[in-house]
Amino acid sequence: QGLMKQAQMMQKKMQEEQERLEKEEFEGVSGGGMVKVVLNGKFEMVDIQIDPIAVDPRDVKMLQDLIIAATHQATDNIQEKIAGAGNLAGMDMSNLFGAN
Repeated sequence: QGLMKQAQMMQKKMQEEQERLEKEEFEGVSGGGMVKVVLNGKFEMVDIQIDPIAVDPRDVKMLQDLIIAATHQATDNIQEKIAGAGNLAGMDMSNLFGAN
């Protein structure tokens, strides 16, 4: 019975950590700060900022690449945080948060 109680407490702690992480915001920057994206812990984009200098109608591909790079960086930041949270609990919790 003690083991069951301990498992329930661990499950509650993991749920609380997941809820906390979902509310956090994670930033990704590319192009020396020309593009910045902000994702929440659910991997949803909540903000994007693009320096007007990055908007060149003759080079849309560069802007697209900068947005993708910034988004990847923000995603990596979320996954690092999730991995750290899992390590604190002594287990891998990345699959609980939908991380790849």
